[in-house]
Amino acid sequence: MERILTVAAAQVGPTTDDKAATVERLAALLDAAGERGVQMLCYPELCLMPFFPARLVRDNDAFFDELPGPLVEPLLIRVRRYRIALVLPYGERESDAHYNSALVFDERGEVIGKYRKVHLPAYFPSSLPGGTGSFERLYFAPGNLGFPVFEVMGVRAGVQICYDRLFPEGSRALALKGAEVVFYPNNLAAYGQPYRWSVWERLLCVRAYENGFFGVAPNKAGLEGARDNIGQSLVVGPLEGGEVLAKAEGDGDELVVANIDLAQVAEARKRLPFWRDRRPDQYGDLVR
Repeated sequence: MERILTVAAAQVGPTTDDKAATVERLAALLDAAGERGVQMLCYPELCLMPFFPARLVRDNDAFFDELPGPLVEPLLIRVRRYRIALVLPYGERESDAHYNSALVFDERGEVIGKYRKVHLPAYFPSSLPGGTGSFERLYFAPGNLGFPVFEVMGVRAGVQICYDRLFPEGSRALALKGAEVVFYPNNLAAYGQPYRWSVWERLLCVRAYENGFFGVAPNKAGLEGARDNIGQSLVVGPLEGGEVLAKAEGDGDELVVANIDLAQVAEARKRLPFWRDRRPDQYGDLVR
């Protein structure tokens, strides 16, 4: 029996430090999603700002927010109007701690949960074109909320943020908890290395296939200062080895929409029954 859900990866082009202007662009994507009947939408990692961890800034308080709040109310107005569940990634401030986080809102605009990025990279600048660094380890504390699964719009959903996708453990943990859709908000650049354009898609297809779920991966796009963002936001499915169902065509703001059949999750896990054949008693080395 079909279970159709319309999802969207909301790709965002280069942004400035003007958060209010960025929110206007994010709101326009929500308006477009409402017109197309989208039920769940996700923005890219740290979507309210340029990718600030690419540089070290001592006076950085403006990079972080305590949400929800007035800044994102224009988004929540549209969430309620169009009845769209929303994944909103941002730089979170909690007391003296900072996290690379994503809030999950239901279609009423109510917060139903939060994910904090578990794996934090430290890529230092190279001399290659577009070789900006990532100093996330110096900006954020590691996520401490585990790998929650959220019940929203009749679907079980999880979140993995950017670098998390390189670690199969988080995606597998979500699959074992019954996640049917996993959102992968990214802010991925080429760092002067051409292979990153192709590995971006391949890795997401593998995650969807090996875990039997749908992946929704919005990415930042276009040239933001020296940073060459890959874009190519996409939606992938669990069948046929992890098939690409929809993909961005440009390097600016773009809505990538797909109608997915959640019944395929059960079919995929029947074809590749990882939960049956797993041997956790043999995996001690992974956590030792």
